[in-house]
Amino acid sequence: MKYATPLALFAATLLTAPALAQTGPPAGQRPAGTAPAAAPARPLLPAAKGTARLEGTVLDATTKKPVEYATVALLPLSGTTPLDGTVCDEKGRFELKGLAEGQFRLQFSFIGYAPQTVAVTVGGGLMTVPVVRLESTAQKLGEVTVTGERDIIETKPDRIVYNAEKDITNSGGTAADVLRKVPLLSVDPDGGLQLRGSSNIRVLIDNKPSSIVASSVADALKQIPADQIKSVEVITTPSAKYDAEGTGGIINIILKKNNLQGLNGSVGLAGGNRSSNANGSLNYRKGKLGINSSLSGFAFYSPNRNDLTRSLKDGSGNEQLAVRQAGDGNTVGGGGFGRLGLDYDPAPFHNLLLNVQGNLFRNSGNYQQYNAQYDNRLLPLPNDPVIPNEFTRDTDRKFRTQSYDLNGGYTRTFDGQKGREWSVLGQHTRNRNEQDYNLDQFAGNTTANDAKSYREASNNLSRNLETTLQTDYAHPFSPTTTLETGAKAILRRVSSIYDVANSPSLTVIDPAFNPARSNQFDYDQDVLAGYTSYGFSASKKLSFKLGARVENTRVRGSFQERQGQSSDLPGVRQNYTNLLPNLSLNFQPKNEKKPGESVRLAYSRRIQRPQIFYLNPFRNTSDTLNVSFGNPDLRPELTDSYELNYTTFVKGSVLNLSGYVRRTGNAIESFREVKDGVNLQTFRNIGRNATYGGSVFGSIKPLKDWSVSGNVNVYYVSLKSPGLGFNNSGVQYNLNLNSSYKFEKGLSLQFFGGLNSPRVQLQGRQAAWTYYSLGLRKNLLKDKADLTLNADNFLSATRNLSSTLETDQFRQESNNYLYLRGVRLAFNYRFGKVTNQPPKRRRGIQNDDTKSGGDGQQTGQQ
Repeated sequence: MKYATPLALFAATLLTAPALAQTGPPAGQRPAGTAPAAAPARPLLPAAKGTARLEGTVLDATTKKPVEYATVALLPLSGTTPLDGTVCDEKGRFELKGLAEGQFRLQFSFIGYAPQTVAVTVGGGLMTVPVVRLESTAQKLGEVTVTGERDIIETKPDRIVYNAEKDITNSGGTAADVLRKVPLLSVDPDGGLQLRGSSNIRVLIDNKPSSIVASSVADALKQIPADQIKSVEVITTPSAKYDAEGTGGIINIILKKNNLQGLNGSVGLAGGNRSSNANGSLNYRKGKLGINSSLSGFAFYSPNRNDLTRSLKDGSGNEQLAVRQAGDGNTVGGGGFGRLGLDYDPAPFHNLLLNVQGNLFRNSGNYQQYNAQYDNRLLPLPNDPVIPNEFTRDTDRKFRTQSYDLNGGYTRTFDGQKGREWSVLGQHTRNRNEQDYNLDQFAGNTTANDAKSYREASNNLSRNLETTLQTDYAHPFSPTTTLETGAKAILRRVSSIYDVANSPSLTVIDPAFNPARSNQFDYDQDVLAGYTSYGFSASKKLSFKLGARVENTRVRGSFQERQGQSSDLPGVRQNYTNLLPNLSLNFQPKNEKKPGESVRLAYSRRIQRPQIFYLNPFRNTSDTLNVSFGNPDLRPELTDSYELNYTTFVKGSVLNLSGYVRRTGNAIESFREVKDGVNLQTFRNIGRNATYGGSVFGSIKPLKDWSVSGNVNVYYVSLKSPGLGFNNSGVQYNLNLNSSYKFEKGLSLQFFGGLNSPRVQLQGRQAAWTYYSLGLRKNLLKDKADLTLNADNFLSATRNLSSTLETDQFRQESNNYLYLRGVRLAFNYRFGKVTNQPPKRRRGIQNDDTKSGGDGQQTGQQ
């Protein structure tokens, strides 16, 4: 009976959704091979029937080619409510049957073209309408047609969208460069990602989870080229149809693809002192079949240095130096990322979708660290210095990962019923990580071979298999009332094998397998969920959407005996069910002076489950003075989020104001204590984490060719742990500014800069940091290519990501110097002839239901 509620809901949805899907009207009599027409905004008026017919052809006024799938609406002489309608076939032809005689208007429209209305008189029999030629509103870039010109930042009722393809400072960069410019987001120099001060966020790629981000979000952001990112969506209060995980919100990275007829693509090459990459895409669409593909490769070089001091406190608060560390090293890495997507329309209102993507990532590096440990129990004589225990470690590290995602789905839409849709989706992902290190330890501040006193080697192999099944159904009862329901099952199988070999004695330094420090930890997590969401309008200005999601979670984690190792370490057994409601209210005054003005009030309850990184109790002692391990007793945290949002558009300018509150119970936070001179790091359910904040985003165009946008986010954080006796709080903020200017002859300049305040942590603070970039672009080859020069953080060689930890027991200060000054030159070329194709609504799996580790780690150990 443990799964009675979610299983019943899952089964009921699977069985009833297809039945509901068949209760609508027949597909109609459209010619085979045509795409479903966009449903009219209002129901068709009852039209008098007759025997008359209309036929005709719609062409592009410039190319004289057919406009496939153009919408044709039959209107009365006065009014805008359609009497009948259809779409053109692949040759631009249309036909309307069963018409009564009389005078009417025909309205022709399609994306990227100016609408056109033609008066017609319908008599008996067949009438041929003169050829209709639609004028394109698109801009021609050589042989490539690009429709519309979006702003870099867009605000929508439930999300903020950053159109990365419009920002020239992204050219030749990575996803990390892109996300730094997204409103409400902050990315620290080490790749850590936060949304409104919360790191509990879920990153999706094309509305789906990806194995690329399963092991580390920071590493994933290095692998995806910025030139392949179309936009980034920030969803702060997701509705019930989204998985309830990710208490801070959801970040959805949309990769470039197209719905355009013909063969087209692009190639890009970028070189710089910090990173280089090459990428290309090739897309093809004809009629009912579409193919999108891309492939990229990259390389990076990253030197670093750091230092740490730790002092212990006595009963009077006096400090005595206990540990001092200093090290430097470098990391070199690279890899590749590829994807292939196929969609096919076997018949009108039916769509099949299949996607596969994968990646390879490698890096290696060397790191040398000097260590000095002071034993303050051995007090020196007056005026005599404390002699520390000194040693140096020389470590070679290697990291290798490969993964793939395979997903497919079927979507059924319905003739004449806009928004009605049923979909069945499936996805399988696989991720494999391998982390190795070999270290030599030397007595004293030296790496001379005769001072070598200890050796150690380790291999950590982790695997993550994930299978997802999902079904969703949306049913509009009227143009203003819609019911959405669905069910989902996520099955995860994770394993982590950690082997350590070290010097068995002071006299034998050749490494031997150490079963006490090796383990195999198997971790399974199953989530069964069902949801219902109902949206309706109370008036022309006021609309509501309310819903709830039920999720049942079962976790099993255990150690396996390996090569003489005891398996008496504690396992993990958890089983819990959560009801997670949400509600949103949207008010649109419909002010003629401020079109698009809206006010949104939203509430949601979300869950954050601890993953293997948090639960695995294995002790990682690769740094003997700083040891980390997981906590198998962790429970999930629950967050209540409240948001009030106001958006207005005035003369091409955008202003968005929002206030928000997040209250988290059972909050999972990092916890540190010192025992016998060693810093022990683990995780605890500390108690309460609350955030109160507000943000302002604005976008203006002071001149025709000059655009400026910026964001300011200020919030107060309160961390309280009555059980542990810790409290910390403070005001934090982050802001950014984006400005671009278009000169004549295809030359444009863009600047971006941002500032993040110090971060408040349970036991300390992290220092502030800034970042900025400047880009200059020149369009070439009749706008089919562009050359971009970018400079990042060019005023200083390094950034110090420093932090301070302080308790009644100890004080620790650390500095991590990152080399971020970078210059890169990027070239991009676009090719192919394309014509417009209507966009299609695609369903995608969204697994946003796990809490990542401090660096996004979810599998394996640190």
